Amino acid sequence: MSISGQNISALPFAETITEEVAPRSASFRVPGRLLGAIVPAAGIVLWELLSRFGIFPPNALPAPTVIAQTVIDLARTGELWRHMGITLWRIVVGFALGATLGTLVGGFTGHITLARKLFDPLLQSLRNIPSMAWVPLFLLWLGIQESSKIGLIALGAFFPVYLNLSSAMSHVDPKLIEVGRVYRLSGFQLIRRVILPAALPEYIIGLRSGLGLAWMFVVAAEIMGASRGLGFLMIDGQMTGRASVILASVILFAILGKGTDFILELAGRRLLRYKTQ
Repeated sequence: MSISGQNISALPFAETITEEVAPRSASFRVPGRLLGAIVPAAGIVLWELLSRFGIFPPNALPAPTVIAQTVIDLARTGELWRHMGITLWRIVVGFALGATLGTLVGGFTGHITLARKLFDPLLQSLRNIPSMAWVPLFLLWLGIQESSKIGLIALGAFFPVYLNLSSAMSHVDPKLIEVGRVYRLSGFQLIRRVILPAALPEYIIGLRSGLGLAWMFVVAAEIMGASRGLGFLMIDGQMTGRASVILASVILFAILGKGTDFILELAGRRLLRYKTQ
């Protein structure tokens, strides 16, 4: 019997088809949030297998299970928490200082054209200096105490925040500014209600980029002059020939960096959602 031209949902077996076919098709779907874990998980499994079969030398590239056991041992002794705690503290303080200064300078140069022409060429030049080139100067100026490490981290966080905010504010659609002036908004009201909301997406990107550079700069700071921190733990592993400690430090840097970036990303989504309401 032909069913062409009929609505299949009206047939008596339509519900059976829907119940049997739909779950099967849905069962092959992978949640979007889990897609990013497929490649790392496959890489870890392959790494473990190659290490187990002796293809990777254990003294240079130990298996992931060996690295995990190293992390567990460091956690049991309390050494891991001391190193992680001081590194996170340096990141929080340094990033807060650098992001605050970058916001102030970026807002100043983004809103005032003359300020941008005066200061932007110098800041753009300083931005291209490698992080390791700053280390001797900060050690000379501030010594080997925490101030030099926090200052170096703040420097790394400053430039992306400054650059994104200044560029975003200077490229706000002139029509939006003109509408604000039509409604007779004062200078402060124009910045708060028109310019800053328009620049917010790029500003959040600048904050995330600044946080990423802060993690890179903390490695440089802890490698050159620290007795605590994940960077110091990594160098200690190098000096004692413990590859598992080095790789554990690198992996912890990656996990902590991704975790802090995820928190900042969530905060940015909420701000942008609030802006569109």
